[in-house]
Amino acid sequence: MMENDKDNAYLERAHAHSLEILQKQSISVLPESSVLEGARSTLLRNIPEHGLGIEQTVNHLLHDVAPGFNSSSLSANYYGFVIGGVTPAARIADNLVSTYDQNPSVHLPDQTVASNVEDKALRLLMDLLRFDQKEWSGVFSTGATASNVLGLACGREYILNERIKSRLGPDSGESVGSVGLLKACRVADVEEIDILTTMAHSSLFKASSILGLGRACVHDVGTSKGYVTFNLQKLEQHLKSGHHNKASVVVVSCGEVNTGLFATHSLAEVQALRNLCDKYGAWLHVDGAFGLFARLLDGIPEFETVAQGARGLTLADSIASDGHKFLNVPYDCGIFFCRHPCTAQQVFRNPNAAYLNTKSAATDTIQSPMNIGIENSRRFRGLPVYATLMAYGREGYADMLKRQIRFARAVAAYLFDHADFELLPKNIFSDRASIDKDIFIIVLFKAKNKTLNDTLVKRINASSKMYVSGTAWDNCPASRIAVSNWQVDPDRDLIIAKTVFENVLSEWFKESSKT
Repeated sequence: MMENDKDNAYLERAHAHSLEILQKQSISVLPESSVLEGARSTLLRNIPEHGLGIEQTVNHLLHDVAPGFNSSSLSANYYGFVIGGVTPAARIADNLVSTYDQNPSVHLPDQTVASNVEDKALRLLMDLLRFDQKEWSGVFSTGATASNVLGLACGREYILNERIKSRLGPDSGESVGSVGLLKACRVADVEEIDILTTMAHSSLFKASSILGLGRACVHDVGTSKGYVTFNLQKLEQHLKSGHHNKASVVVVSCGEVNTGLFATHSLAEVQALRNLCDKYGAWLHVDGAFGLFARLLDGIPEFETVAQGARGLTLADSIASDGHKFLNVPYDCGIFFCRHPCTAQQVFRNPNAAYLNTKSAATDTIQSPMNIGIENSRRFRGLPVYATLMAYGREGYADMLKRQIRFARAVAAYLFDHADFELLPKNIFSDRASIDKDIFIIVLFKAKNKTLNDTLVKRINASSKMYVSGTAWDNCPASRIAVSNWQVDPDRDLIIAKTVFENVLSEWFKESSKT
């Protein structure tokens, strides 16, 4: 199984194939259904008794399997899930990740600089987002969902431990991490833990289930149904009513997934949330999967309203985000920031494993990520982050985000003006001024004709020129455009989008006239 010249030749073939795909000027967003079925039919049904060899394997991967992959990351016109692509610098770094196969979860300063690179990558991110590095620590995770698990786990630990200290004294050794959730709740005299938020992403319900809190613990405290803004009076009622036998985590939706709207709109609003959390002993977490990066736009009048949605987030206790969205690094790169590293260590540290105590000097300040995150071993996620931030810097990423927002606003304006489409939410985007002020990177819309609307997503995606996702709004089908790829060109991509929309309408009118 040792690599030889023949093996390296096949590696070069694979690299050549990748370069050929990357250099294509035009690429379909989705493979045709016949191609998908063909690719599935070639997959192995059983493990071969004797290996088929690298030549046959490479041929199979390149000619049978790869044609069945979509181009969601390769194309600037994939607007389905809120995902980006992979910048050239991140792609180069990711090749090195596979070649060197480092495990940065264990800090091994006498053996590798991998954990140093990840520490620097996290610090560069804090610098990009204007976080005080003295107040915050961070770790990479698998994605925003895992980062929300980290945030709720730290919140659960903190709020219960504070209750235990108030009952047993500050020197009590009881904690969730040491005695478990059930016993900690009994000692803290807590019967239920609430997650209080607005228009929560599904990953928050999932995280609550994973942590033993239950999906039913997530409560919406918005101003009304379908609104992402906090009703502070309603929030305080929840916090106050359960203060004696409940504990709470408050979660800010920094970029709601259907509309892109923000739960907060100023430093003062976040400060009000912080004050309530401090008053009632709650943890304040931010789900900033993609909205967190609006902090890059501070001070730019064109994007003032969007920037306001990300102000004050440093008042939170923890923040979750995702590198594959706006940062445009490969999948498997979530970001988690926390202002309470000791709390994270209480949850995630590895006890009774002296061989994992690897610091070489008292001056070494880098914490092994395994003691503040989930995994003891994992991929070197931080290298593509480090490389892409080095290559493009603050201005490069700000330009990327500006292009994405300008394209989203141009599409939204086109749909708003069109006689056959309706921009959603209608009560928020009631004129062109609101579009130019409030649209971030999400455009929600529907066809005014119900029959067309029922098949609109399918018709758009059948073009293979662009891809949108289907969702629901006010109990009706809706279509969603999510813009986050680094390759977005507002002028070019608007022409493509308009052409697809007009072709969809033309085909539908032809079909309707025959019936």
